[in-house]
Amino acid sequence: MPVNSYDYIAIEGVIGAGKTSLARLLSDRQNARLVLEEFEENPFLPKFYEDRERYAFQTQLSFLASRFNQQQKLFNKDLFQELVISDYIFEKDRIFARLNLSDDELSLYDKIFHIMSGISAKPDLLVYIQCSVDRLLSNIALRGRPYERNIEADYLIELHDAYNHFFHHYTQSPILIINASEIDFVNNASHLDYIEEQIFKASVKEARTYITPK
Repeated sequence: MPVNSYDYIAIEGVIGAGKTSLARLLSDRQNARLVLEEFEENPFLPKFYEDRERYAFQTQLSFLASRFNQQQKLFNKDLFQELVISDYIFEKDRIFARLNLSDDELSLYDKIFHIMSGISAKPDLLVYIQCSVDRLLSNIALRGRPYERNIEADYLIELHDAYNHFFHHYTQSPILIINASEIDFVNNASHLDYIEEQIFKASVKEARTYITPK
């Protein structure tokens, strides 16, 4: 097993990219503390996918509060699991806010967000899973969450472009970008082995590293 020298790794990607699956797999292999986004506890999310304009603000504030509470817990070290692996970063919350909120709503949201983001945890490494929209749609269909049936392809395209723009300019942590459009780290152990090796073998120090598992 590759040797770990991190305290906190965050895994990111658009809806359906596989960030939660990768976080679970790596946490099992590394005996890490797993911190997952509590999206299923957001009571507004199913309504949001039915009517984005009406429920965007409530959905966003609910996510913001939940993510901030989780961020505070990241500062509490588990003595038996020093490494923390999470399936999101706090800063990504604003990607959704910019896409879904009106100007007035975004102005109010930003006032709250900037207070919270200043005291959120920063990962030692960010792993960004980059996927094609077709692959995202396929993954979403396979997992079969009822409320995600209402996700429109046009919305996923917006998110895909917004995520790529955000992480292209991300500078808060070293970032490892995985081209995952043609790989399957869930069912192909060699793909997962390669990803784990690239993350942990010498610790990623470069500002930006791209990998494509074979």
